[in-house]
Amino acid sequence: MSNAWIDELAWDKQDGLLPAIIQDARTLGVLMLGYMDRAALLATIECGEVTFFSRSRQQLWRKGEQSGNVLRLVSIETDCDQDTLLVMAEPAGPTCHLGSTSCFPNAPHDVLSVLDTRIAEREHERPAGSYTTTLFDAGVRRIAQKVGEEGVETALAAVVQDDTALLGEAADLLYHLLVLLRARGLSLADAKAVLQARGS
Repeated sequence: MSNAWIDELAWDKQDGLLPAIIQDARTLGVLMLGYMDRAALLATIECGEVTFFSRSRQQLWRKGEQSGNVLRLVSIETDCDQDTLLVMAEPAGPTCHLGSTSCFPNAPHDVLSVLDTRIAEREHERPAGSYTTTLFDAGVRRIAQKVGEEGVETALAAVVQDDTALLGEAADLLYHLLVLLRARGLSLADAKAVLQARGS
């Protein structure tokens, strides 16, 4: 991002501050709203962690500087009027000071991306008693077999025109497919990138 882009933002509309909507780059859930002045925006770009201007303390503050729950910068966009920022970030923990994932707990999000993130956590942590853990422990061949089984069951439910069964089997298929991608070191985002490249 160039200084020219920063200069073109509508800093004069709100006394040198721009509202910054923070969105989870993985789940697309809205995490919080903060304000940035020019210095906060520059700090965010330079250090790669989202930094705001505190209106109450009249100073810069990097999100998570005390808790460790930082927001790692992915991208920044501006709206059509150049007076609001949309910041895509990867949270390193709960964003809300109350300990919840988002300051907007009921905000919509991409449920598949949330599931993909949870599956990635299961792969890393391998908690005992977790079905996902048993799948990862069984290996790629077993997971691929489950994907095949769920695919057949999904197709059969569609053929017999049982919509309830079809939805259930489709959910099972999606879950097992995400596990298979993770077992191969891939993610939902990788599959989405292929679709986007195809113009879908």
